[in-house]
Amino acid sequence: MKNIPLRENVMDQEEKHHVLSYAQLGAVLAVLLVLTGITVGVSYVHLGFLNVPVALAIACTKVTFVLMFFMHLKYEGPIIVISFLSTVAFLMIMIGFTFWDVAFR
Repeated sequence: MKNIPLRENVMDQEEKHHVLSYAQLGAVLAVLLVLTGITVGVSYVHLGFLNVPVALAIACTKVTFVLMFFMHLKYEGPIIVISFLSTVAFLMIMIGFTFWDVAFR
């Protein structure tokens, strides 16, 4: 007969807490502030039709940092990561359709 582990032992093995240090959180905050500054700077530069894609690229980068570090997506299992990536892919397709629709009016 097999030894069945106690519920406490199973929970200890499954749960892993990911506590980020203040240095890591501060570095992520610094990156987000720099990206915000870049967003403000780019808003004053006339890039023609590239203004919106550049702003969206910077915004997506900032969202990725928030999701990965502040919401701990970096430490989640593969199903959560696949769900996130499929959502991003769907969003890119929808934004692409919007740009395509506006471009050919």
